[in-house]
Amino acid sequence: MNPHKYIRASFFKLAILLVGVILLSACTNSSQSTVNEKGKHISFLYNFSTNSLDPHVDSSYVPLRAGITETLVKLDEDNLTIAPWLAESWEGEDGKNWTIHLRQDVTFHNGKKMDAVAVKASLDRALQESVAIQNALKIESIEAEGYTLNITTKEVFPEFVSELVNPNVSIIDVSEKDIINKPIGTGPFALESFTPGSKLEVKRYAKYWDGASNLDSVTFAFNEDANARTLALKSGQVDIVYRPEVESLESLRAQEGIKVESTSTFRVHQMTMNMERKSLKDVNVRRAVDALIDRQKIVDTILLGYGEPAVGPFLPSLPFAPSYEKSESMTAVTYLEDAGYSLVDGKMQKDGDPLTFTLLTYSARADLPLIAQVFQSDAKRIGIDVEIRQIDTPEEYMASNRDWDLATYSNLTAPRGDAGYYLNATYHPTGALNFSGAEEPELTKIIDQLNQTVSQEERAELAEQAADFVHNNVINSFVLHPSTIVAYDENKVKNWVTTRSEYYMITNELDVK
Repeated sequence: MNPHKYIRASFFKLAILLVGVILLSACTNSSQSTVNEKGKHISFLYNFSTNSLDPHVDSSYVPLRAGITETLVKLDEDNLTIAPWLAESWEGEDGKNWTIHLRQDVTFHNGKKMDAVAVKASLDRALQESVAIQNALKIESIEAEGYTLNITTKEVFPEFVSELVNPNVSIIDVSEKDIINKPIGTGPFALESFTPGSKLEVKRYAKYWDGASNLDSVTFAFNEDANARTLALKSGQVDIVYRPEVESLESLRAQEGIKVESTSTFRVHQMTMNMERKSLKDVNVRRAVDALIDRQKIVDTILLGYGEPAVGPFLPSLPFAPSYEKSESMTAVTYLEDAGYSLVDGKMQKDGDPLTFTLLTYSARADLPLIAQVFQSDAKRIGIDVEIRQIDTPEEYMASNRDWDLATYSNLTAPRGDAGYYLNATYHPTGALNFSGAEEPELTKIIDQLNQTVSQEERAELAEQAADFVHNNVINSFVLHPSTIVAYDENKVKNWVTTRSEYYMITNELDVK
């Protein structure tokens, strides 16, 4: 062989090899170079997007979750009690007149002091912007002096302080002009930029009252596709992924350096029923819907065991969850026969009208559309046609439209460590999440009594009564309690905590190794 030709060929092969090495190095070090450019940086990928960062109305609670805003009190998840946060202490022995003492060392991200006047202005705006907050807080008046708030509620309301855990009551500087795109809070991170529907960049707030973060910055991005979130972590594009695809968990665990965590939460996946629809006004039709839900199959096949079947809204381990007695339940067909339906030519019908359902679902929680499909398939077997309709923002759609029968919906049932939040929001006529349109005088009376009861034992008793009423009258069906799953790069991420409330994510403790 011509030695010159051999040298040229060898040189050519070596050049290709070097180019490949350079390209491979660029890919593998892309995450590291981002860290170097941004200092100590974490990239977090969440499953819900938002087009607004207004903490008083944003239903995805991103400002709080991203460490921009804080509330007066927070949930102690270990003890299911309320703990001080921006408020140092409080008193309200009569359940109506409350004195809240604020921390005196807190500043907003613009350097202004967080005093009582600023907090009052923030609470006033939250009340003005949200009817749901008005109904939840029941505030009649607020007086501010120095670092003390005097609040009077419209009625005796012993659980008032626990409602201040709500992210929609986050404290911000309301004198700032663009609250939707740049809220100024008190948290460990200040907003640097926001791309609606895509991501936000936050940077360390050096004067944070509870100790500045060791991180320089965090990217809080959104992607509602569970598979895409999983691939982003596998490829090293992000460091932490909230709710990766369940089917991918084995492969994630098998990948060197990836840690997968799961924890039970205060959440329930439920089948919300629009009780204003003619067919669903009949309790036997609602019982048939409930009987069609194969909970164990859904947990095993869709969640792959990462959850537990639900009987009611509350996790069985919670002190206010009823102990449901097992009874011999009838089949869906039997319930429908009791409601006057029969199977004719393969269609379940009554007086010549076929029974059909429009079922809403949304993709931000990947398991919900799959639950909808399982229900559709099982309903078809007994002659019921189910039209599945995909929507984007369930709260907005269900509140504004009544052209649907059922909806797969996921709800936090005890994010304050108490049953009052869920029962008020979901079953009281004034509740912000009462999408079923439930207006049951007996149930409302129980909830009103709960709202004015101080004793925890009595509150637990009343909560059980309310949950039993919901169960016996089948106002919504409860499918399962999902585990919250988070996966992250354990070689890089330090001090991540997967919380049960799902509120506290980007904290001043989060760090890199």
